[in-house]
Amino acid sequence: MELLLKQNIEHLGRIGDVVVVRPGYARNYLLPKGLAVAVTKSNVVEIEAARAAALAEELGRVQGYKDLAAKLAEASVTLESKANDEGHLFGSVTTANIAAALREKDLPVEERQVRLEQPIKEIGVFDVLIHLHTDVEATIKVWVVQQKPQ
Repeated sequence: MELLLKQNIEHLGRIGDVVVVRPGYARNYLLPKGLAVAVTKSNVVEIEAARAAALAEELGRVQGYKDLAAKLAEASVTLESKANDEGHLFGSVTTANIAAALREKDLPVEERQVRLEQPIKEIGVFDVLIHLHTDVEATIKVWVVQQKPQ
């Protein structure tokens, strides 16, 4: 079944795309939720206007992400954690820890935007990728240091 998307749908398409989906998916999900409409001339004209507005909004959002990436490039984060004498952490530093530390510095980064191949489990300095948008990424320095005894 051919439908015209009214909203961006991950793994399916963007606003204004004509997509072919199974009839059940169309009848039970896309059409009732207002995510897509039938392909007609009037709907195509209406969706093209919405697509232009969405594109302008997306460009503004990308510019905001580029500004944030410039700030992130200058930022570094220091995290304290308990470790043994060899420098192995008793726990680990995760994306949630890094995102929280960045938010404390007034840098609005979500946990899902922080990209770690695996949690950090030792003391040291690490380069961590922050994926803000498909076109915008930044790298920050994360310093993991031994927690001071109390």
